[in-house]
Amino acid sequence: MLALIQRVSRAHVEIDGETVGAIGPGLLALVCAEPADTAAQAEALLAKLLKLRIFSDPEGRMNLSLQEVGGGLLLVSQFTLAADTRRGNRPGFAAAAPPALGEALYDHLLERARQAHPEVAAGRFGANMQVHLINDGPVTIPLQIR
Repeated sequence: MLALIQRVSRAHVEIDGETVGAIGPGLLALVCAEPADTAAQAEALLAKLLKLRIFSDPEGRMNLSLQEVGGGLLLVSQFTLAADTRRGNRPGFAAAAPPALGEALYDHLLERARQAHPEVAAGRFGANMQVHLINDGPVTIPLQIR
């Protein structure tokens, strides 16, 4: 699975002008499933999201995890993370999982996240979403779980 995570002061997702998911300080994770991905990759991604030490400790060093700071987690599906831009000017998306698999893995990730962490919000798979965020740092990190 692919993810682009951003440490945020706050973030929310709107669909047709309605907020469907919002968090205060925490992580915004844009996630994309690839064709060979399984529930195991989704769970490994979740473990990384919850334990990655990218929040400041009292000395100002990135040394604390999302779990340790009690931040929110906003999960947003984004198949365009699998874009292939090596040729031409139109990206190809063959490296993204087919929609049925992508949705199943996103739903699995979301369900497990809600079981493991107290503050989880989400966008809606396949919807046209507007994602609003204030990147804290800025801190933006790409993740790839194989």
